[in-house]
Amino acid sequence: MTETDGEYENEYADLGATTQEAMDIAETSMDIVRQFVPDETLADRIRQKSVHSMGDIEFQHLIRFTGGDDLGDDEDAPVRAGARAILEGANIVTDITMAQAGITGRGHDCEKHKAIGHGAELAKETGMTRTASGVFELDKEGVYDGSIATVGNAPTAAFALADCIENGTRPAVIVATPVGFVKAEESRQRIREVSEEYGVPAITNVGRRGGSGLAAALTNELIHVAKDVRTDELDLELTAEVRASEDVEEAR
Repeated sequence: MTETDGEYENEYADLGATTQEAMDIAETSMDIVRQFVPDETLADRIRQKSVHSMGDIEFQHLIRFTGGDDLGDDEDAPVRAGARAILEGANIVTDITMAQAGITGRGHDCEKHKAIGHGAELAKETGMTRTASGVFELDKEGVYDGSIATVGNAPTAAFALADCIENGTRPAVIVATPVGFVKAEESRQRIREVSEEYGVPAITNVGRRGGSGLAAALTNELIHVAKDVRTDELDLELTAEVRASEDVEEAR
């Protein structure tokens, strides 16, 4: 095992934790979550992480999985696509600084980018939000193609990303959980629509809740899944149905 591989020894070593006590706390928290959330599929891991992040057991029912990959359009497809992108060192692109800061820098070789801070001239000329103009600017530079596109705060960024997809941009996966009372729900619905129409895998939620913390946590779980693939603890090339049936057989 190389020194790098040594970071991945634990079955669930939180990549944000750096001490044994912190890792123990993370593991204990996830053990509690698994008492309330199924643990059969890759999608279940995302549901677990959403509950862990939001502190709400019922939040597992608000997560949605759309789009597909080479294996199909089952609910694990966005997780498989995201993990593959992590393993390939794809760009991770967030809407704002908070979401970017919440995504671990450990366990992957991906470059992290953020839309905010780009496209200032476009925002000034058009009056659109800085996050939306930043999405368009980064898209023009090709940053979003093949990326893990994470939107945690700004509905306008999600709308802009959907427009980019309609115009041919193809992220590897989208994690979109913008929060709020003004067009947040509608922006996530828009992401689901383009996800289904163009086959781009996406993880979203319904309702008004969400936020950068949730988006970062779900993106981090994609990194955890990739870690498990890298250390041969997980076979990525299984559908959710097969994975669940194998778990059933193992339990018998």
